[in-house]
Amino acid sequence: MKFVSVRLIVQNLPAMVQFYEKVTGVRAEWLAPVFAEIITSAGVIALGSVETVALFKEGSAQACYNRSVILEFMVQNVDAEFMRLKDHVDLVHAPKEMPWGNRTLQFRDPEGSLVSLYTPVSEAAKKRFAR
Repeated sequence: MKFVSVRLIVQNLPAMVQFYEKVTGVRAEWLAPVFAEIITSAGVIALGSVETVALFKEGSAQACYNRSVILEFMVQNVDAEFMRLKDHVDLVHAPKEMPWGNRTLQFRDPEGSLVSLYTPVSEAAKKRFAR
């Protein structure tokens, strides 16, 4: 099995695509008017409008209700990313060091999902991600 993507069901697809393009620096591929993908080297952020839910099962997913998943991106320099994005995001916290060895910043996307950018800074964290 290979984990390949995360899909967000969103109310405002164009705004969310634009947001994640800004965060990742990757241009989205629009596969349908109601569905786009941002393909990164590690996986895909799939964005589907609320209309796509009916293709699975009506009511099986709901936009703007995520309070348990954090989308995480490892970056070269979390402080530089903070400076680049701070005026464009709903900041949760500025860069700070976490007990597991990462320097992390968090913000919310336009529909409330938590996004975290981090850089491994401790020797143990650097070793963990050197694989």
